[in-house]
Amino acid sequence: MGVNKVLALVAVLVGLLAMPARAAQPNVILILADDLGCTDLGVYGSTFYETPNLDRLAAQGIRFTQAYAAAPVCSPTRACILTGKHPARVGVTDYIPGAARGKLLPAPYTHQLPLEEENLAETLKKAGYSTWHVGKWHLGNEPFWPQRQGFDVNVAGSFAGSPRKTYFSPYNLPNLTDGPDGEYLTDRITDEAIRLIEKQRGDQPFFLNFWHYAPHTPIQAPAALVEKYKAKAKRLGLDGKDVLVPGEMHPIEKKRTIPVRRRTAQSDPVYAAMIENLDANVGRLLAAVEKAGRAQNTIVVFTSDNGGLSTSESSPTCNAPLRDGKGWLYEGGIRVPLIIRWPGDKVPPGAIYSGTVTSADLMPTLLELVSQPVPAGLDGKGLAKAMQSRDVFVRPLFWHYPHYGNQGGTPSGAVRQGQWKLIEFFEDGRKELYDLENDVSETRDLAKAQPQRVDELFAMLAKWRQEVGAKMPQTNPDYVATP
Repeated sequence: MGVNKVLALVAVLVGLLAMPARAAQPNVILILADDLGCTDLGVYGSTFYETPNLDRLAAQGIRFTQAYAAAPVCSPTRACILTGKHPARVGVTDYIPGAARGKLLPAPYTHQLPLEEENLAETLKKAGYSTWHVGKWHLGNEPFWPQRQGFDVNVAGSFAGSPRKTYFSPYNLPNLTDGPDGEYLTDRITDEAIRLIEKQRGDQPFFLNFWHYAPHTPIQAPAALVEKYKAKAKRLGLDGKDVLVPGEMHPIEKKRTIPVRRRTAQSDPVYAAMIENLDANVGRLLAAVEKAGRAQNTIVVFTSDNGGLSTSESSPTCNAPLRDGKGWLYEGGIRVPLIIRWPGDKVPPGAIYSGTVTSADLMPTLLELVSQPVPAGLDGKGLAKAMQSRDVFVRPLFWHYPHYGNQGGTPSGAVRQGQWKLIEFFEDGRKELYDLENDVSETRDLAKAQPQRVDELFAMLAKWRQEVGAKMPQTNPDYVATP
């Protein structure tokens, strides 16, 4: 080889060595709590529950003050998170297999996440990610479990929407072996998630879809924590205080003799213990990420699938100042906490975003953050630029819940545009209008005072329902009104 060729080869090698190394793709951890209310965290206003780890996560990242679940119950929101599409478009509009009847028959809906929908796990898997699902799934029975939906690993995910009678081992849950007697489920699935992170070698990125069962019913927690909050309730004068207010009778046939009971204060010691345990396990997981040397290259998202359970099934929490909770399209049923920690200096610590965002935004946002193309046809909007600038954009948000839940709400739809929110109740066509900027508790119905605004918002809602092919409930021919 001549001298000139040697010199040229040396120059090429020097150039290659001088090139900056390609940054490893960020890991993604998506933590979803089940039935966690918007005001259940300290950083979102709770003074009874203690959540130091999640409060710290918010201080390290960006906190959204007007984040919404796509539905007031779990399965539709979960389908939306994974597809970036509204539940009405995917076809999953109720919890699986909800089928309650009242004055109306529930609208037909799909009882699984359709395999033909390309979801977030499948998209990231194609981009070279290890994909792990840990925890609750509730998006269909076999063959629609996580391992058929783009996940390499499935721990504890199945048709089950909640623990079978108990949070303490033996669990009797598919895809999860029982642990020692008395082991607590939230602790156990966190152990499983940590093991996956510890075993990951090299720089292959991972997507951990970590969907907790807590704090869904049954309301159960480790005894020592329960005693802590019993003492706290007593110290604050909350023990023995009557905080459950009976209201109207449930609208569904099987509960029509039972009143809706609304909790007026956060004071349940068992629920509080569940929240602290959940928070502690988030802290354990994040510590494991730090120990593995991956914290600076891991995007962490924390949110909930719907509002807190406040009107039935023991009504364990209160979403005040928001109205009602899970199963309703009032703010307490659909507004949720959302925290995103984005590594590096892209978002200043403690940032706040005050614009309206929804579950459908998570898929396009995460794809933007990991520099992957966002598929066409999604209902969500990528938030990467907005997170950096905190510029608020206004767009309509829609909800379609043509079902009776177990919490006292009735089939309904809603639209929010700016400060205005319209709810349509399908049983009688009644419409309610609220100015959320000045009445976040939805106590003043302005429908009669502003009929033109009602007509404008309802026209938007009706047009959107037609565009997404939303199915409507029908009259129940066998319904007999309560005497």
